[in-house]
Amino acid sequence: MDITSQKSAVVTGAGSGIGRSVALALAGAGWSVALAGRRAEALEETAALAGPDAEVLGVPTDVTSPDEVGALFAAAQGAYGGVDLLFNNAGTFGPGGVPVEDLSYEAWRSVVEVNLNGAFLCAQAAFRAMKGQTPQGGRIINNGSISAHAPRPNSVAYTATKHAMTGLTKSLSLDGRPFRIAVGQIDIGNAATEMTQRMQTGIPQANGELAVEPVMDAQDVARTVLHMAELPLEANIQFATVLATAMPYIGRG
Repeated sequence: MDITSQKSAVVTGAGSGIGRSVALALAGAGWSVALAGRRAEALEETAALAGPDAEVLGVPTDVTSPDEVGALFAAAQGAYGGVDLLFNNAGTFGPGGVPVEDLSYEAWRSVVEVNLNGAFLCAQAAFRAMKGQTPQGGRIINNGSISAHAPRPNSVAYTATKHAMTGLTKSLSLDGRPFRIAVGQIDIGNAATEMTQRMQTGIPQANGELAVEPVMDAQDVARTVLHMAELPLEANIQFATVLATAMPYIGRG
């Protein structure tokens, strides 16, 4: 098969968790996938899980570096002839459970650098690629969070960046219209990944109690992203919320 005729995707944070699940779902559906993440060995593991017939390319990338993000998209374009999809997924919780008055500026800045600045840099590079290719256009799916709607206690940096992600999504969606660039957001609650292991041992609630929270399989998220990705560019899922059914979100506080 000519890989340039396949749909191609860039997935950030592809070395673990939701990013890995989404990358594997895309590859399994016949997409060519550029895997981005800080750790080369983790990307190699994802590539191995995709199987020998999958068209995947590991590109170690720090999404907070404009040069590295540029190199990521250049690699994807060089390998696959273009970029049809960005799953803008890389993110960090930062230090959990730290009261606002005790949160260091360095910790705040590190979360903003990855969750917001990194998401912007990747979206900007995707816009450049999608506007310049023939046929013009593509899709960006931003990974928001339940925290784009409602915070957890002592999570000011993460919550602020995820609320900002919603604004980024809306602005990109508007600016992408003339160029057939569809932009949407998936807000995820309690997918079972390395980042959410603490949900299963007890996590602070708004009322001050500790509670174990239900989780869902990350593959349930991946199926939703795949559905969003495979819509024609004339259709867009602007916002989707996928969560463990019984997690404390509706009525969280």
